[in-house]
Amino acid sequence: MTLDLSAIFDTVWGILGAIVSDPVMLYILVPLIILVEAPLTLVVLAGMLKWRWRYDRRPPLASHPDVSCIITCYGEGDAIIKTILTLCEQTYPGNIEIIAVIDGAVQNGDTYQAALDCEDVVQRYPKRKLVVLPKWQRGGRVSTLNAGLYAATGDIVMNADGDTSFDNNMMVEIIREFDDPNVPAVGGALRVRNDRVSLVTRMQAFEYMISIQGGKTGLGEWNLLNNISGAFGAFRREFLKQIGGWDTHTAEDLDLTVRIKQYFGRHPNMRIPFAGRAIGHTDAPETFKQLLNQRLRWDGDLVFLYLRKHRNAFSPRLLGIKTLVFTFVYGVLQNVLFPVLIVAFNIWILAIYPLEFVVAIFALQYSMYLVFAALLFGVFWVGVSERMTKDSIAWTWLPAYPLYTFILRVFAAFATLNEVLRRGHEESNMAPWWVLKRGRRF
Repeated sequence: MTLDLSAIFDTVWGILGAIVSDPVMLYILVPLIILVEAPLTLVVLAGMLKWRWRYDRRPPLASHPDVSCIITCYGEGDAIIKTILTLCEQTYPGNIEIIAVIDGAVQNGDTYQAALDCEDVVQRYPKRKLVVLPKWQRGGRVSTLNAGLYAATGDIVMNADGDTSFDNNMMVEIIREFDDPNVPAVGGALRVRNDRVSLVTRMQAFEYMISIQGGKTGLGEWNLLNNISGAFGAFRREFLKQIGGWDTHTAEDLDLTVRIKQYFGRHPNMRIPFAGRAIGHTDAPETFKQLLNQRLRWDGDLVFLYLRKHRNAFSPRLLGIKTLVFTFVYGVLQNVLFPVLIVAFNIWILAIYPLEFVVAIFALQYSMYLVFAALLFGVFWVGVSERMTKDSIAWTWLPAYPLYTFILRVFAAFATLNEVLRRGHEESNMAPWWVLKRGRRF
């Protein structure tokens, strides 16, 4: 089968003419984009603008509570030195306790030694303290975090990966949100540190800017934050201990966020803000194979947590009406069912309609996602970005971004089916098999 370019152009213009004369055609041609993607984009855009208005009028930091930073260490080696030093160099005037928990310290002797080598350096910084806590047998990420939690003495507990570094004003930006007594937890922004290594890291850097730093900033303004990243988040220590700390299985960050949200229905003033300019830097997967392996776990975990482990949480009594509706639409519909529906929709039009019509529909989808991405990045760049000059280069990556997201959506459908049919979350590398086996099976 060959493509007739003139027929494709005629079909595209015909579709555009039909949409202009009758906008309802969009609901017929791309119903999921109009009913789900477009409203969520508007919510995020409005939230980012609201955040910027509030940020410019923020009051000075009201208090300086003691902070404990739990660094989960497993195989990072000398990379944890940068993490520890960036925490020492924070401009925050309060006390910071740095707890480096070495998971499987016997096997990870180089990481353990790198942490010990930092002890003399940390002593040179006032109001900074380093605690190196070896866990001789590997127990996984959750046991590492909980070991750090029960060793922590600060009023605020922050979790960080062993290969994450931070801007110097990060702690001030995070702690500012805790001036509100109704805040039990705060999310921090992540950026891709190795963005110039490959096309894959460039696309992830763009994704992190508009989906994590920009998107979560917008959602946080409406108290709709979907997840506090496992690589960078902060909590009130007593609240975190009261709800049992982190739980086993997988995707411990989303699991904890969902458990916190189950207090929203009974405490309507409780909120989880996002500190849009509290910046952590992390290395992203450098090849498509590495990226897809990461997303196989991320996307499969959504199915496990929303539809298996926490299915009983979908109650207005627990979540409240607003959080319930948003979690269903954003968490379940868009991230779990939507990828499967998008793949099914495109297979359907491929099987039913002429090739020229199929290409025209793909062009329409690409154009809409390009507009959404341009709007999101434009508002992020002007309103949220703390590195406007550096981020301006990302405009050149914009045309490739809709194709990148389409590939990830197709793979997300595969990850969903992998979890449904094979219980893929049980193959997580976040903990040894003997730890996962002892956890409750959902």
